[in-house]
Amino acid sequence: MAKPAGLCADKMKILSDETRLFVLEELLKGSKNVSELNALLKIDQSLLSHHLKVLREAGFVKSTREGKSIRYDIAPEARCDDPRAIELGCCRVSFAGLPKRKA
Repeated sequence: MAKPAGLCADKMKILSDETRLFVLEELLKGSKNVSELNALLKIDQSLLSHHLKVLREAGFVKSTREGKSIRYDIAPEARCDDPRAIELGCCRVSFAGLPKRKA
């Protein structure tokens, strides 16, 4: 069984990627489908899908099928009372006060 510090470290490793942080920050503003996220990120859709899969498997996001597309949102267990933060269980990651991302 993994120790709590190890579980927290695993989650932090997942969040150490700039693209994943950007996706989470955008989803905190509201659910989006892959096309909407891709329009913001301007990366290859297969790369975005990989990042979304990692975030989903880690319990940060949930997906819902809408016809031919999939909509992503922050997973309920990752939400907290601060609408600009993600709950990790061991701590929170806040997106408040981050500088705007360059296009």
